[in-house]
Parts: sequence; structure tokens; C-alpha cells
Amino acid sequence: MSGLCLLVTLPFAAAQGSKAPKDDPAFIKKAALTIDQHVATWYRRQKLEVPAVTDDATFMRRSFLVAIGRIPTAEEARAFLEISEAGKRQQLVDYLLDSPGYSSHLANWTFDLLRLADGKIGSTANNEPYRNWVRNAVADNMPWDQFVHQMISAEGDGWDPKSAAVGYYTRDRGMPLDNLANSMRIFLGSRMECSQCHDDPFDGPDRHDFYELAAFTHGQGTVRQDLMRPLWDEMVKGNGLRSPEYGMAQVIWDRVYGMSLSGGGAGRIELPSDYQYRDGKPGDIIGAKTPFGKGVRMSDKKDDNDGRAKLADWFTSKTGTQFAGNIANRLWKRVMGKAVYEPADIYVAPAKTNYPELMTYLEQLMMELQYDQRAFQKVLLSTRTYQFATNPDTSVVDGGDDFHGRKITRLNSEQIWDSLITLAGGDPDKKPRRTLDDRIFVGGKPVLVGKKTMTQLSKEVLELKSEGEVRAYFNKFVADIKSGGGGGGGDSMMMNAVKTYNKDAQVRASELPSPAPRDHLLYLFGQSDREVVDASSVEPNVGQVLSLMNGFVQRQLVNNPNAHLYKSLEGASTDAEKIRRLYIAILSRPPSEEEMGWMLDEVKASKQNGYRNIVSSLVMSSEFLFLQ
Repeated sequence: MSGLCLLVTLPFAAAQGSKAPKDDPAFIKKAALTIDQHVATWYRRQKLEVPAVTDDATFMRRSFLVAIGRIPTAEEARAFLEISEAGKRQQLVDYLLDSPGYSSHLANWTFDLLRLADGKIGSTANNEPYRNWVRNAVADNMPWDQFVHQMISAEGDGWDPKSAAVGYYTRDRGMPLDNLANSMRIFLGSRMECSQCHDDPFDGPDRHDFYELAAFTHGQGTVRQDLMRPLWDEMVKGNGLRSPEYGMAQVIWDRVYGMSLSGGGAGRIELPSDYQYRDGKPGDIIGAKTPFGKGVRMSDKKDDNDGRAKLADWFTSKTGTQFAGNIANRLWKRVMGKAVYEPADIYVAPAKTNYPELMTYLEQLMMELQYDQRAFQKVLLSTRTYQFATNPDTSVVDGGDDFHGRKITRLNSEQIWDSLITLAGGDPDKKPRRTLDDRIFVGGKPVLVGKKTMTQLSKEVLELKSEGEVRAYFNKFVADIKSGGGGGGGDSMMMNAVKTYNKDAQVRASELPSPAPRDHLLYLFGQSDREVVDASSVEPNVGQVLSLMNGFVQRQLVNNPNAHLYKSLEGASTDAEKIRRLYIAILSRPPSEEEMGWMLDEVKASKQNGYRNIVSSLVMSSEFLFLQ
């Protein structure tokens, strides 16, 4: 037991007296049992045989990949496999959910859901502070309802940590209707994108409904950017684009004003010029109104400034159980491999699912856990249902999970990358996290380092109240950059603490530039381009095979004597023990007797090259690339 004790912490053990169910191990255990009882009832109804519980090695590898997005290190794998302890599976779940790898893996999932890329096409503005806000919210386990509410209601300075969630809207600057359609899909499982142009022919929301909803977010703008308009127009005329001052003005125009958000939501909107239905005509002004749930309305007579706050309230607390059910089903899919109902981005009321009682319970559980994603996933990971052996067959029911063992799926790109760097360098979660890079860049180079940050610059600029103040500030900004001087009270020690990684760094995918460039393993294995929701892919292609045969795997693993997986061989005195350790390091299990015979023959025939050949074959095997 001593080996596992070194690894495992029990983050919930100290919370026995807490009133919050999410902190109570007894509540987690009871909730897991309730889910298992629902699933057992399903088996009886469907006359299905109860699956066997999977072995320790499969459970361990599955749990590492599901909970933290990577395979275990050789040391973690041996510590778990080589002990006998009745409660070790639950201890492993506790250890994983309390590790930094949990927030790293969930951040990748959240970035995909929100289509969060580092940069903005056609602008020098970026999503750096918004990305950092999301990453910190995930690491701090911000409840899902608070997380969504802050994004939907956000307003103000894009660089201020308190309002950096405005990036949710500025990411889609100029496309507010698309942003709204994505919000409905992501947070409520309601597909309204087609209603931007026409009524739904299948009794769904109509175009008037969509525009009533869009009125809540209408009137988005930037904070006082008009004060810089005359100066900016002067800069872009003639040869101004070639002047060094233009790049300095662009910092303020794009990365300060362009990343801010004003207008809290007017609450009314004009029907478009091509509106074609009898319930309104082009140019009509209509007031905001919610299409379902507890009704929320705003006046069509005058502009207000709190539409987004009202919409945020509606999303999170006035849509019945739909908000809770949508995220519960998404997280069930994330943990169990298949959603209770599919597709997961189209909400289905519990009564219309294959198992109403289970889905009703999951919705209630999410609300009872106060939208704590970590606690909800802890419940799922603690169920016997999660531990069932792999089922290679397709679901026996249409449109959802049959709860009859985990379906085999290929690892996503981030899981593959994070597992490979684990083999190459050991535990990647020991490396520092990427931090907010709020240095001021002009022409691709940082300026005023240690003297002023983007956070300070943005705060000062957005406080300016006249065109004259903007011109005076800009002139001083230019002079400070040219002289290398400047004020602002920046701390050079803080500037040196900025931690960023380039595309070649062997760190978790959540810390790398995103999305990855086309020559990166992450791209080749289907990482989302972050342009549309859920755009990642696990489909195979020739580039993936070539990458495994000639790329990272060969350079950093097979032919790299300093790779961490080879260090696991230290102290092994026999070929058989070395082979066993390689299997545990790569596949998280010891070899079968037949496999051991094959590998011993390979080592005998190829000597030291035999070990490299074993590594190559195991990493490129389907067992390594798929989750069972």
C-alpha cells in the first residue's frame, strides 16, 4: 500500500462535516450507487446480461485518459498494479481529480466547446486574456452555472481579469447572431442556427423567435473606440501604414479598444431587410423575449442596457432542467464514452429519452451538486457502470447509450499528444503552466518590458474621456516606446515570470499555441480548428501513420536513449523484466505469456535494437491509440 500512498491524496476526506454534498464522500458514494441501480433496472427491462467489471490495468488506463487526458507514467502504473487494496480504485479516482492534469484535460474540452483559439483572423487582437480566464476558471473548479453566467453577462475591459470573459463575445466580433446560435447550442442543446434565415419546417423555433432572443444581446460595441477614430483614420491614410507609429496605434486600436465590450444588451432589435413572414415586416422593432422556459421580456419602445444579464439569468436558472440536463449529458459522454442521448448538442427532455428515470436523476444530481463539474464526474467515475468491461459492439438502442460497457474509441489528439510526452519526459503535469502573456508587442517584439503591461495600458486607455486625451496619451506612448522609457509602475520581476511555450515544447496540449499548426502532431490527429463547436475528429488518415513512423515517436521515443520510458528499465536485471516494464509504461499492463515469448525472441535477434523495436510497435499499436 505504501507505493500508492505516495501518489494518492484524498481531497474529500477532510470534508466529512461539510454541508455541501459535493464535499461529502458519503453523498458521492450514494449518488454513484443510485446511478448503478438505475442501470441495473435497465438491464432487467432490456433482458441484458450484466457485464463483468474490467481488470485493474484497463480501469487504471481508462481512468487516467478519461480524468486527466494521459496515460499513467511507468511509476504511477506500477504503484497501482503492484498493490492489493480493496479501495484502491476509489483512491485512484480521488488522486486523478485532485491532480493538475484534471484541469489541463478539462481545459482542452472547454476550449473546443467554446471554439477558443489564441488569435483572431484578420486582426492583431487576440484571445489571450479570455483564454487565461477560462483556464483559471477550470483550474478553480468554477461551477458551470457561474461560468456561463459570467460569460453571457460580461462587459468592459478585455484585459481586466474581472471582465476578461468579454472574450466570449469579442471572439465573434461582428457576428452576434452566430454567437447567439452557438450559445443556445452549447449551453442549452437548442439548435437555432437555421432560424437566423427561415422558420424551422419541423415545428422548431421560427425566425421571429430567434430575433426576439437576439434582442437581448443586441447593441454590442467597444468602449469609447470612437474617441480614437480620427487619429486612426489619419494613421491608415497615405504612407501611414508603413510608419512605426502605425504599429503602435494598432496596439491601442486592436488590442485595447478591439478587445473591449460595451453595451449590456439593448433588449430590442430591428427585423432584417429580407424578413419574409406574416408576424412582422422588414424594419419592425421587436422587443426581447425568451422562446421557452420561464418567460423573460424586454420593451420594444426604448433601449435598455441589461439584456445580456437578463439572458444569463434565463440560461442558468429559468429554463427548467434543460440547462442542467444539457451539461449532465455532455459530461456523461465525456466520462462514459457515449451520451445518454445522442447527439449531445440537441437537448431531449428526460421523458423522451430511452431511460427517463436515469436522465431525470442526472439533471437533479447536477443541480444538487451546485453545477460542480468535478464532483459530478467524480460520481460517474465512482460507479460500477463506469468500471464495466469494454463492449466492442454498437449500442443496442437508437439515439444513445445502452449502458452495457464502454465503447471502444480512438484517443483524441490531445490524449495522444499528452500520452506521448509522458513517455518522452515523464509526468508532464510537473511542468509550469502557461501564464497570461500581457506584454505589449509592437512589430512582433515586446516593448516597455518591466514598465507597462497590456493590462495597465488597457485600463489607462479605456479611462480616457475625450479625443484630445487619446491623442495626448498616444503621443506619450510613442515617445516612451522610442526612448525605451515609460511609466506605469510595471514590475520587471513579474514580467520575467511570464511563461509561454512554442509549438515544439513538450508540454500538455492545453499549454501549447492553439490551434496547432498544420505540421504538428495535434493537427494531424484531428485537433479542432476552433472555428465551429465540437470540430475535433478521430478519423484516420495517412498523415497520422507517417507521423508515427517518421516523426515525434521516432525522434523523441524510439531513438532517444534519454526518453523517460527507457529510464523505467533501470534496475531491471533480465530481458523479461525490461519487456514487462516497457509494456506497463506504454500499454499500462504487463505482457501476456505469448507476447513475452515474441518479445524475448525479438530482443535475442536484434539485441539492444530489439527494445527500440518493441517501443515502436507498442506505440503504433491499436491498443495504445484506442481507449477501452
